[in-house]
Amino acid sequence: MTLTPPPLSLYVHMPWCVRKCPYCDFNSHGVRGTPAYGEYVDALLADLDADLRDMGEALHGRTVGTVFFGGGTPSLFSPELVGRFLDGAKSRLPFAAEAEVTLETNPGTVEHGRFDGYLAAGINRISFGVQSFDNAKLHRLGRIHSAGEAVKAVRSAQDAGLDNINIDLMYALPDQDLAGALDDVDQAVTLAPTHISHYQLTLEPNTAFAANPPPLPDDDAAWTIQEACEVRLADAGFGQYEVSAYARPGRRCAHNLNYWRFGDYLGIGAGAHGKISDVGGVRRRWKTRLPAAYLAAAGQPARVGGDSYVDADDLPFEYMLNALRLIDGVPMADFTERTGLAPDAIAGGLMRARGRGWLVDDPTVLRTTALGQRFLNDVIEAFMS
Repeated sequence: MTLTPPPLSLYVHMPWCVRKCPYCDFNSHGVRGTPAYGEYVDALLADLDADLRDMGEALHGRTVGTVFFGGGTPSLFSPELVGRFLDGAKSRLPFAAEAEVTLETNPGTVEHGRFDGYLAAGINRISFGVQSFDNAKLHRLGRIHSAGEAVKAVRSAQDAGLDNINIDLMYALPDQDLAGALDDVDQAVTLAPTHISHYQLTLEPNTAFAANPPPLPDDDAAWTIQEACEVRLADAGFGQYEVSAYARPGRRCAHNLNYWRFGDYLGIGAGAHGKISDVGGVRRRWKTRLPAAYLAAAGQPARVGGDSYVDADDLPFEYMLNALRLIDGVPMADFTERTGLAPDAIAGGLMRARGRGWLVDDPTVLRTTALGQRFLNDVIEAFMS
């Protein structure tokens, strides 16, 4: 199977945070002592070198269009260390002239460096994990910042010259009502970000909340909140382009769009996942999760936690898991271009989904209906092998 190389992104995982939140199932580890931040940046560059050696032919001549520092709390790393990594990455791979470079940031004052420093280092997009502007809700979520600190942090980033800012908000929080969820949206809009991510709190396995569930709104109440918040965001000029993403015109997140369109991405850092299209098909590689093990294996084969090609029978599900999140959908031709499979591979799933009114009846596009968006998990399951 030979695939046309899609756009390429770079994901960089920074695994430490001040304290793990009770709802979080990401590969994050609470700070104990002083983590080896500088040594970790060295390990990231060694990891990138090794991936480039291993996948050289599949990456030859390709340009990085977006970079995303995720975590954990990437802003625990100083601007100088972030800049050292970016300089090293650019010396190894060509970057697009207007590459989008995002840093996830928590609003707590102990969790980020100076924003003008991040801007000088090459960051041009900041994503703030605010989650709520209600101090009682923040406490319940285990967040260590206050609503006031969140407001101050966003304004500080804007004052430093960062004009592409996302605010993460969660809804259907413990004991949250519709008025509280709408107030969170209103306060976020007042800060004039360019992008708002608005997603439902869910109980993920192996988290503190899963072990001791808090009282959450039921499904009907959560749906009412979601619909009302969608209207409020639209009225404020934020267009919904993905299940949980809303943006000002021209400010959609290019990095996440590449994920949802089944593009390629290198994943470096402890627990990072990557996807690369090559002559063997769609290749997924992930790194060992524990920071200590990752550091000990810097640039060595032991840093890789797994490396395999996606089975052709599983590709339709993996593709739909991403593409159907987009409100406008994707051209039908993209399915074959990104997976190497003929349209016949999804004929059964299309028949089931269209028969239930979940997908628009248009042979040129893969796009959910309003009903399909509400039952998106069921739509995607229609394409399981």
